[in-house]
Amino acid sequence: MYCTLQDIKKQVQESTLIEITDDNLSGQISTEVVDESILYSQTLIDGYLRGRYTLPLQTTPEILKILCVDLSIYRLYSRRFHTDMPDSINDKYKSSIKLLEQIQKGIISLGIEIPGTPPELGEYRTNKTYQDRIFPKSLLDSF
Repeated sequence: MYCTLQDIKKQVQESTLIEITDDNLSGQISTEVVDESILYSQTLIDGYLRGRYTLPLQTTPEILKILCVDLSIYRLYSRRFHTDMPDSINDKYKSSIKLLEQIQKGIISLGIEIPGTPPELGEYRTNKTYQDRIFPKSLLDSF
């Protein structure tokens, strides 16, 4: 699980969460609605990660937690505000999708190294040492 209700509560006031999740007018946060939005967000994130990372991930990088919270909040708000979505929520959603696309392309790394994977763009690895040289530095410097 990339995020929890507690993570979302850190970003959204409880009264607002009640307003956007309480379909039965019970005066309580509907954990079912929150869980559905978290599941939606996790599924979306996994769709972007699939093919680049082995799922499920063994650990949850902090960036995925942040993305999951932002996407879940967007999903919760979209249940109520079909046309008048707050700009800040829309902006976070668009930024989250853009960040997921960059993770998918390998522009941004999650910092999870998977054995047997090729190095990331701009990085190289070698198993050669100074002693493995065929041509000494003095010979190469003469060119």
